[in-house]
Amino acid sequence: MSRYQVPKSLQRVETCVSNSRFVTTAGPAFTVKEAQSFIRAIRSEMPDASHHVYAFKIGYGASVSEGMSDDGEPSGTSGPPTLAHLRGADIGDTVIVTTRYFGGTKLGTGGLVSAYGAAAKAVLEALETEEKTTRHRYELTIPYPLRKSVRRLLDGHECMIEEERFEAEIFLRYVLPEELAGALGEAIGDLSAGSLVPRRIE
Repeated sequence: MSRYQVPKSLQRVETCVSNSRFVTTAGPAFTVKEAQSFIRAIRSEMPDASHHVYAFKIGYGASVSEGMSDDGEPSGTSGPPTLAHLRGADIGDTVIVTTRYFGGTKLGTGGLVSAYGAAAKAVLEALETEEKTTRHRYELTIPYPLRKSVRRLLDGHECMIEEERFEAEIFLRYVLPEELAGALGEAIGDLSAGSLVPRRIE
């Protein structure tokens, strides 16, 4: 999947259940490290809270990294329902932290599952998203006579040239949308009678 929805910016929603206050914050995170930094920032912002339950989903489709924590709540009552709602949303690269201020009334196992699930659902419904395109980086070395023809192909496939070096041959490093990589590779192969093959480096 090369195009999918990601959070446009940070979103925060507050809910209240039996005097307990739930402050749920969601936002973008494109790596596990970014998700961990997001969680630490929320902890630092609200250090006096009882719990900071979280779940994150990095990537989309078949390539996803997930994580969650009950953060001291009874096992399975908070992290899993938060992650379940995140999995059910058609988005990627997202982290959710639900910060609970205990109100003096115990909610019980079922009450906690319901409260954290509702909090995650509420913030996801409020979340503004935008489309992200997965891109990859490639390198290609070409002979001078083919430079103009190859550059036309790159320009026609939404490529961004990062580096062009003029040596014995021309070295190119470029980034392009994942969904266009196959067509561009074929076009370059046709142009060069199969002698030029782009090398994906990430």
